[in-house]
Amino acid sequence: MRHPIGAFLAGAWPSWRSDLARLGAACRDRLGLVLLRGLVCLLSLLLALVEPASAFERSAVARQSAPPNPNSAVSVPALFQQALEASRAGRFDLALPLWNRVLELAPQDAAAWSNRGNVQLALGDPLAAIADQDQALLLEPGNADPHLNRGTAEEALKRWDAAAADYAWVLERDPLDASALYNLGNVQGSRGDWQAARERFVAAADARPGFAMARSSAALAAFELGDFGSAERELRSLIRRYPLFADARAGLTALLWQRGASGEAESNWAAASGLDPRYRQSDWLLSIRRWPPGPVVALERFLSLERDHSSSSRT
Repeated sequence: MRHPIGAFLAGAWPSWRSDLARLGAACRDRLGLVLLRGLVCLLSLLLALVEPASAFERSAVARQSAPPNPNSAVSVPALFQQALEASRAGRFDLALPLWNRVLELAPQDAAAWSNRGNVQLALGDPLAAIADQDQALLLEPGNADPHLNRGTAEEALKRWDAAAADYAWVLERDPLDASALYNLGNVQGSRGDWQAARERFVAAADARPGFAMARSSAALAAFELGDFGSAERELRSLIRRYPLFADARAGLTALLWQRGASGEAESNWAAASGLDPRYRQSDWLLSIRRWPPGPVVALERFLSLERDHSSSSRT
């Protein structure tokens, strides 16, 4: 089960079928409460809507269901299926003991190691997640999914070089892997190379038609680079296709405000803020959604004026 980072957020987002479920975590370590809380949101979304079945996902298709009790005398396939269902539902506290039980009974199951690693990340333990992905790779060294999943955990620790190496491994074998392209774009953006990030986002969107978050990220990278015309065209195109896509509406709000179209900016913001209030949070935009700094600053200025206007209207 693969989990591209950065494609996160709530169910009002458009239909990547399963692209719109992405990572998150409730941080128990010292990585920073804001970053890993957002990761839990993302990962529960990813697990809920995994886009087309990976090798690990396919390995569970034929497994039979059973009562979700990790201590009950059920078969490994039944436990695997219950663990997978609990993971997809975001019930990580239930999923972890189920995966533990699967691995007690089937320690050579690479899919179980990788899936448990995703749950470890969702519970705020990226080091344990990396260890589980390492074990999955020992068992199935040619499988791309543990590389993608390990890269996600490495990003949570800001280990940009390690994450980039994992994504590069995937792309060497499949240059059109949209998840690896998108994740690598996020790494390049985190390093401040927004031109390279933009190219990766565009490539990811081309590789997977309907990859709305990749298109939105490409538009925001264009915004950061000063290519306002391209950014505006792409964001408007996304909104026409996905009217409830909060990311595109928030991005267009920031862009229109910067270009002096305050009235239309306010109209788009009314929709964006109603769809997902997290767009008011600059830390979330930078650390979890991974917007470039320029659009974040523009949206902050718009929101500051909105707050000032609201205060003056009350007095």
